[in-house]
This record gives sequence, structure tokens and C-alpha cells, in this order.
Amino acid sequence: MRLATYNVEWFNALFDDAGRVLADDNWSGHHDVRRGEQAEALAAVFRAMDADAVMVIEAPDQNGRRDTVRALENFAGWAGLRTGRAVMGYKNDTEQEIALLYDPAALSVRHDPQLSPQAPRFDQSFKIDLDIDATPDIVSFSKPPLELHCSSAAGTVFRIIGVHVKSKAPHGAKSAEEAVRISIANRRKQLAQCIWLRRRVETHLAAGDALIVLGDFNDGPGLDEYEKLFGRSGVEIVMGLDGGGEGQRLYDPHARRAVSQRIAAAPTTARFFIPAENRWLAALLDYVMVSPGLMQRDPRWRIWHPFDDPVCYHDRALRRALLHASDHFPVTLDIDL
Repeated sequence: MRLATYNVEWFNALFDDAGRVLADDNWSGHHDVRRGEQAEALAAVFRAMDADAVMVIEAPDQNGRRDTVRALENFAGWAGLRTGRAVMGYKNDTEQEIALLYDPAALSVRHDPQLSPQAPRFDQSFKIDLDIDATPDIVSFSKPPLELHCSSAAGTVFRIIGVHVKSKAPHGAKSAEEAVRISIANRRKQLAQCIWLRRRVETHLAAGDALIVLGDFNDGPGLDEYEKLFGRSGVEIVMGLDGGGEGQRLYDPHARRAVSQRIAAAPTTARFFIPAENRWLAALLDYVMVSPGLMQRDPRWRIWHPFDDPVCYHDRALRRALLHASDHFPVTLDIDL
């Protein structure tokens, strides 16, 4: 089975309120790309991946007029994909939903949110003392993770958690000092969300569940200066790399490589243009993490990077499609399920 995570930049801008694909010459939300170009590029990338299920990060909006599932299923039909069914969990207010697009012949899926005294449901709030002042802070997710119960056609039962964790930019700051203060507060909240997610992971590991956590963490080992302040990244927290044995840790080879070789070149899954500096910035933001038991099922990871993956690079049409489709590149996991 092939599972993927793919952050599609402003996917919502490619649909009208009826969920129909807007493949026209108007500008998309992707830098310097028309809507038709982005839609055709996405269709090409999805077809090339040929995944059994894709965790779509920044999926089309769910609101009083728009329907995420309808839009994704319409896109699958328009693009000629076998992943013709979609499922989502809790909607959010950011126009960037989390949803799974999947092939119903390959697996069955249902939204299955969990809760416990240690980790409440992801649409609720979480109390944690963030600044060690003996007063609990109340934390919530702007994009609640998507919890799914899955069964493969072969009968294997496993769980998936789709994630889009984001530390907000210091909007409204009136000085450099205030920007730093807001940035630190936002990063502290992001780490609290990762602690919340880690507690859910620990519950599944204790129950012996086969678990896959995948998505965009906007964070990773060595990513920015705030990690030095807090001593660890959110990715390391969720994977359990800051304590415990291998039996309590999730595994992603790209994250492990970034942790072990912070002064060397790390894999990257995203590429952003910085207008003020007139250059591109590359980062490792997207991950597919698996529980220890799944490491016995021959897992193989791949970042569909247009320049770093030789197959993607030498296929000119696919390379162009990856660049026009989004500012992130898909990450796939091939595993025997």
C-alpha cells in the first residue's frame, strides 16, 4: 500500500462554491501560477504518485457554502484518479482543512476521534503549564488533527493521524522586541500542541495500535533559532526522541537524519520564494511517522522532490508539475498492509 501526505498550497482557490474545479487563467494562490496550470499540475502529480490514500493538507474549505469532501471527490473525478472517496474530521476557520482522499477498493476509513484524561479530543482544549508559573495555560488547535480508523483490503487494521501544526507569524508586532515576544509565545503554543499529540501517540502505542502520523509540522530538527531556546523541536516531541526507548518512538528516516546530522545537508520537502531576499528557501516540514510494529512491514519512504529525487528530476513533465502544483512536495510511504 502507498500512503502519502501532500500540502497543496491554497487548494481552496481552485474550486467554486459548488466544488467544481476552476481550471482557468486567473491567478491561483500559488506563487506566479495560474489556476489552470496548478490544477493540471496537481492532477499530474496525483496520477504519478498513484497512492492508495493521500492526506491532503490545506484541503478545500468547509463552511456554510463550501464542502471539502465534495470538492476533493470532484477533483478526483476531474483528474481521473482512483482515489475517489474523501473523508474529513473537524472543520476549522482557516480555509485549510485536513482531509484524506483514498481508494475505497484499497481501504475503508472512518473518522474516529479519541480522548483520554491525558489527551482530550482534538477539537477541545488542553491544559498545560507552558511557562512553569504553576498556572495552567489553555491550548487549542486552530486545525484539529484528523484521527482515522482504517482497514486495508487485506484486513490489516491501523490508525492514521493527519496533522497540520503551525506557529503563527508575529502579526501586529509594533517593534522587533514585540515580534520576538509574540514569536516565542506562538512557538510555545505549538510545542504544547505537539505534547498534546504525543500523549495521544503514547496511548496508541500502549494499546499496541499500528499507528501512522503524517502531515505538515512546520517544524523540525534545527529549523530555527527558537528550537535552541526550548531545547527541542515539536517533531522530536511527537516522535518521542527526547526520552524513552525505541519501543516508544515513532520512526521517520528524514527526521532521524536531520536529528543526527544537524550540521550537514538535510532532506527537504518544501520550497518557498522569499521576495524580500529574491531567493528560494528550502525546508523539511512534512513527515510520515510510523509506530515500531510497522517497521516490520517493509516501509519505504520517498520525498517527491523535483531536484533531489532523480526520477522526478529526469522526468521533465513531472518535475514541472511538482513545481507548479504547490510549494510543498509529496512524501510517500510504501508499506505492506
